[in-house]
Amino acid sequence: MRFASLGSGSDGNALLIESQDGTRTTRVLIDCGFSLREARRKLRAAGIEPEQLDAILVTHEHGDHVGGVFRLSRAHRIPAWLTHGTLSASANESTLTDTDALPTLLRTVTPDQPFEVGGLHIMPVSVPHDAREPVQYVIDDGRVRLGVLTDLGHGSAHVRRAYSGMDALVLECNHDSALLAANSAYPEVLKRRISGPWGHLANDAAADLLASLDNRRLRWVVAAHLSAKNNAPALAQQALAGALQTDPESVGVADQETGFHWTAI
Repeated sequence: MRFASLGSGSDGNALLIESQDGTRTTRVLIDCGFSLREARRKLRAAGIEPEQLDAILVTHEHGDHVGGVFRLSRAHRIPAWLTHGTLSASANESTLTDTDALPTLLRTVTPDQPFEVGGLHIMPVSVPHDAREPVQYVIDDGRVRLGVLTDLGHGSAHVRRAYSGMDALVLECNHDSALLAANSAYPEVLKRRISGPWGHLANDAAADLLASLDNRRLRWVVAAHLSAKNNAPALAQQALAGALQTDPESVGVADQETGFHWTAI
């Protein structure tokens, strides 16, 4: 299995996953918060044509995750998997016409109930976030397990169980608590929403969550969904490296513009 980010942050998110099993190759995209034109450009920069995707897995309805999902699905006839709550909350994005092909492409995900796409076993994990029915994903190809865990306010016991035993982990490090508190451009209500139990993980909270997991198999960890105004890559790397007692340079970072290149597990 290998994975790559097309971009990660408040201006758009998408993560590519590819696995080969003999002659079968399965490719999925987790979220698409980019315009159709930008999503196509980013996919092709990663060496993937949109038609090669087997599925789009959606985490929740916020625009930086779902904004381009339905356009990409409709244009290239890619099945989109999402919870009923996410679909209901995305009504403006998924508006259909009588001749629209999109209804036949939608698949309903039940939180914490696994499903299969090609050669991948996929677990949608329910998470605490201020969305209608949000999930994050654990991807298993029978050999390795990749955990993708962004957009959650705290590491619940359920999350900690679900994300133990990963070979690779993409983990939210949204903000540095001190930087967020000192940001005079953000109103207090927004600060409370971001830092609250249904918001986003701070660096120290992400580190605490990481340290609590069974990491005996963990080979790769990538900090993701960093705030451009309330965080810095070095701070996120330092926090996660401290949890793993390793060198900060060994922790990857997904940035907004380029994400990160293909990484093989």
